Amino acid sequence: MRPGRSIRTRLLVAAALVLLAFIAGAGLAVQRAHADSVRAVHFARLQTTIYLLLARAELDEAGALVMPPGFAEPRLTLPQSGLYATIRNVQRDERWQSPSTLGADPPFPTMQLAAGQWRHDVVEGGGRTFLATSYGVNWAAGRHQAPLVLTVLEDSAAFEREMAVFARTLWMWLGGAGLLLLLAQGLLLRWGLAPLRRVAAEIHGVESGTQGRIEGSYPSEITALTDNLNALIRQERVRQVRYQEALSFLAHSLKTPLAVLRSALAEPQRLPGTVREQVDRMDDIVRHQLGRAAAQGATRFVAPLAVGPVLQRIRDALAKVHADKQLALDVECPPDLTWRIDEGDLFEIAGNLMDNAAKWARQRVQARAWLEADRLRLAVEDDGPGFTDTESILRLHVRMDERVPGHGVGLAVVNELVASHGGELKLSRGALGGARVDVALPRP
Repeated sequence: MRPGRSIRTRLLVAAALVLLAFIAGAGLAVQRAHADSVRAVHFARLQTTIYLLLARAELDEAGALVMPPGFAEPRLTLPQSGLYATIRNVQRDERWQSPSTLGADPPFPTMQLAAGQWRHDVVEGGGRTFLATSYGVNWAAGRHQAPLVLTVLEDSAAFEREMAVFARTLWMWLGGAGLLLLLAQGLLLRWGLAPLRRVAAEIHGVESGTQGRIEGSYPSEITALTDNLNALIRQERVRQVRYQEALSFLAHSLKTPLAVLRSALAEPQRLPGTVREQVDRMDDIVRHQLGRAAAQGATRFVAPLAVGPVLQRIRDALAKVHADKQLALDVECPPDLTWRIDEGDLFEIAGNLMDNAAKWARQRVQARAWLEADRLRLAVEDDGPGFTDTESILRLHVRMDERVPGHGVGLAVVNELVASHGGELKLSRGALGGARVDVALPRP
């Protein structure tokens, strides 16, 4: 499987995209706010120019508009200066234009404005753009009154230059800040992801055999990962050792039965009994070693298993196997009891114990499972003769009665399975008068 992109690359790309979107949004917002602010300043200056025109406007005896040749704003008298003004006498349908319009054709808007009404526009004409401010006033001079509309235009070139300079400066600084932030983000990611690189290096060391486990000290977010990896490594090595020991023991243990069979070939009269005896012995050895090798042992990665249904299935199977004895097989287990254990291990433990109890029981077998102090407790007892030796019975090939096959092997397998889970197995005499086996498994 081809590896995907690294976490550092993913985070850098994501951070770059988020930063780019943020800078673009912030830059456009600031640029628009600045444009509105500068435009408002220009319109305010045009309003001031209108007030200057009003201060010099006069009406003659006939009510005609009279304007002086000069103004306090010198651009109004300079031809094609970029600042143009007009006053329209609505009643007489006459228009006055500032001397700055000489040789130019400014696009003065024609509109009716009520007295006291202001209007700000952006107009185009002659391939150029202008900022326009208009004001309506009912002007009185002497005995005459005249409705006037004053309009001032300013070439927007200066406004656009100012905006271009601001935009260039703004995006240059924002771009520089973005690059610095990305660089800082990359350094922070390198520092923040350093523990993952160390974990990868230690895993490579485990794979190459230079170290046995992950030993470094890591942040709390990674500690669970390293602990689980160490648990997996430990569990795998225990399983390998178990397989190696099982194979070694199997090879060693089968030598004796094979030697006995070989020697029995010279005594034909003893051959059938010897073969039967040694085949049973080899069958016990193989079953025991396969049980050891297949045991999962304590693991935190297995899913919780409902204990009650497993015990019920074992009871139903034993009821069919020992139907001739008409045993009373009782199972007591809370319906909501679950435990992190491999289903095969639980079947092996409970199945062997209940099978042994059924073999030795006279009339009744009882199996109980419950939780006690964060441990899974399993007790199986019968009304048979009980144990005479609670120590040697747990060793392979020691049997209480040769007429009941497999008893010692079953308990030996259970003993090793319980030990692989870090639990305890105890043999005693139960309340029913026969043998009682108690198993306690700690939480993985």
